[in-house]
Amino acid sequence: MAPRPLSPTVWASPQLSPAALPALAAAGVRRLISNRPDGEDPGQPSAAAMAAASRDAGLAFAWIPVSGLPDGAQVAAVADLLADGAPTVMFCRSGMRSTAAWAMAERSRGADANALRAAAAAAGHDLGRVPL
Repeated sequence: MAPRPLSPTVWASPQLSPAALPALAAAGVRRLISNRPDGEDPGQPSAAAMAAASRDAGLAFAWIPVSGLPDGAQVAAVADLLADGAPTVMFCRSGMRSTAAWAMAERSRGADANALRAAAAAAGHDLGRVPL
């Protein structure tokens, strides 16, 4: 599945492969944020492998692993990264944790909760249980 837009500059995606990164860079993406802890599933690329593949593709890379809902520090880290408006793809196993982290970060900066839920729903993720 291709990354789905959450905003004009942020997309959520399930696990990406290192081979997919050059196409993302060619499409204008400038940064990846991985919200996936290492070792969640057998055979998933490690954060170190994704960081190296990101560098090779000319992308910035940040690893903010999330288990369950993002905590305050994780939300703040995502908000800090997204503040510059650089085109960013966030990913985890399904894209849900990344979508939640994005929405919580945007809400911390004053975005409307209903608009965030609607954007998440359009990307295929239900944030009904996420405190916004």
